[in-house]
Parts: sequence; C-alpha cells; structure tokens
Amino acid sequence: MPPQPDHPVPPTSGIPQPGLVAATFAVLRRHRGALAGATVRIVGVSGLAGLLVTTAIFALAWPVFTRMRNQRIWYHQVEDPYLHDPSDLVLVALGTLPLFLLLLGTGGAALQAVCSRAVVAESAESATTARKNRSGDPVPGRLRPVLSVYALRGLIVWPLPLLVAFVADRLTGYHLDTPEPLERGSWPHTLVETSPAVAVFVAVLLRLALTLAPAAAAAGLGPRAALRRSWSLTWTRAGAPRVLALALPLAALTAGVFRLVVQFALPLRPLVRSLVEQATGNFFAAYYAGVLAPVVVGVLVTAAVTLPVTCTAFAVLHDRLRVPAPLHGAPGTRRTPPPDTPALRRVRGRNDPDGRP
Repeated sequence: MPPQPDHPVPPTSGIPQPGLVAATFAVLRRHRGALAGATVRIVGVSGLAGLLVTTAIFALAWPVFTRMRNQRIWYHQVEDPYLHDPSDLVLVALGTLPLFLLLLGTGGAALQAVCSRAVVAESAESATTARKNRSGDPVPGRLRPVLSVYALRGLIVWPLPLLVAFVADRLTGYHLDTPEPLERGSWPHTLVETSPAVAVFVAVLLRLALTLAPAAAAAGLGPRAALRRSWSLTWTRAGAPRVLALALPLAALTAGVFRLVVQFALPLRPLVRSLVEQATGNFFAAYYAGVLAPVVVGVLVTAAVTLPVTCTAFAVLHDRLRVPAPLHGAPGTRRTPPPDTPALRRVRGRNDPDGRP
C-alpha cells in the first residue's frame, strides 16, 4: 500500500491564520456582547472606585486647601500678589499614586482575563480546555495571577529609571544653598545628566519584553512563569518584530484617543469648578477638581475604547507565538507509515503474539 501523505493539521491555538489584526477583530466581533458587557462593568466600577478614592484624597488634603485659601485672603488684604505653592499637594498626590495604580492595574487585569477567555474560546481545543477546567486544572482567565504579573512587571521595569532620575537630579539639578557636586559642563556632569534618558530606554525595552506576560498569566501560568514565557517569546526572531509592530500602533492609538477625549472634555473644567466652589466655598479645591475632571474622563473613555483591543491583540499574539511548529511524530500529528519492506515484515512476524508472518 503506498504511503499516505500527511494531512495539514490545524494549529493547537485555533486562531485564524489570515493575520493578527484579522484574528483580533474576529474575536472582538464574535464575542462583542460579552466583551462589551465586561468592559462597561469593569470601567464603570473602576470609575466609581476612582471617584470615591479622589473624594477621600480631597478630604485628607482639605487642610492644605484651607491654608491656601487663608493665605490668599491675607495677601489680598495686604495688597500683595499671591502665588500658591503646590508642593504639599504634589506630596499628597505622590503618596496616593499607588492607590490609583492598583485601581488601574486591577481593572486592566480583569479585562485581560475576559479577553483571554474569549481567545481561548476560539481555540480548536476549547472542548479539551473545558474538560480540564471542570476537572480542577488551572482555569484560563484568572484574575489573581494577572494582577500579580502587573505588580511584578512594575517592580522590574520602573525602579531603575526612578532611581536614576533621583540621583541625577541630586547631582546636577538646581538646589538652593546646595553646592553642585559636579562641575557644570564637564563630561561627568553630561553623563549623569543624560543617564535618565538611557534608563528610560532600558525600561522601555524591559516593558516590551514583558508585554505578553499578562496574556500568559491569563492563559493559566503562574506570575513568574508568565514573565519567563513573555521574555522567551519576545526575544526571538519571530517574536520581537511582531511584539514591536503591535505595541507601537496600540500605544499611538491610546495616546491619540486620550488626547482627543481630554480636548473634548475641557468644557467640564469651568462647570466642575463652579459646582465645587459653590458647594465648598474653597477656590483652590474647586480649581484642582476642575483640572482633574477632563483627565478622569479621558482615562475612562480611553480604557473603554482601547483596552479590549489591546488585551485581545496581545492574547492572540501570545497564543500564536507559544504554539510550536508541528514536529514529525508530535502529539496531534499524523505520521507517514513506514515502507512495507521484507525486513520489516519479518520483524513484525517475530513480534506478532500469534506467530503469523
């Protein structure tokens, strides 16, 4: 009997092969109901939580606003111009920044889990995956490992540029009553002054190398294993250009949508400022509330528009990069029967328990 040719085997990920963009929008289209509902719920809950946190921060910073108001009144009485110092508010904002980062990370992780489940549903092994999930194996789309990946990735990427920027500022920045350690214009001063840019470049490379980690964690890996998976998939001949080609347009899309929404939301500034000033009688609290209003609207709308596309695209890319090329004899592939030779027939006859040749 002549050997049978191997039949093409679909990839185990089941992602359509025409292209990454087509596959992403195919998932978004087929699961638009579930993704839209999850996006509205996650962004809505995150917005409400952010509003409560912002209100609490304004309440904690109210003594600062009161001091600004009293100083303004005093300077007005002595007929001197008053320029308020926002350094205390900057310290309050830096102290509460981890709360907002935790809030944004939780919302992004939840949406990444939902989008990864949608990608898994498109897989050719969805029935096998469902049986594994019922048997107690790791469930794709869990929130905790994705959130842990966000935290670990942040600890890996951002301490370096922050530390370098702080040291460079202490060595080369303008500080009153403080002698400059490095002479301005010398080559050590130039190197230290440009070191933050180099640190940011290294942080961007690390961030790109770990871009696929949330999708890997949502697929069922642990946090550290997901980071290693993203690193190994990105630093390959096929992975690096595809990650870069996907990350750059998505980053440009996010920045453009945010900028556009903030511009359209600028009329909220006088409205919010007048409402808060009438309710509290504090001009400075109303001023900063008006400044934050368009930014908050921009963040929420940008997240609702771009996060589903971004999370789905990286989940699809991770699913494609992690599937190896089918090997001869690998599980799920058909092997070509060996040629029927007399030597092989004699071996089969000796191994046949019935003794048939």
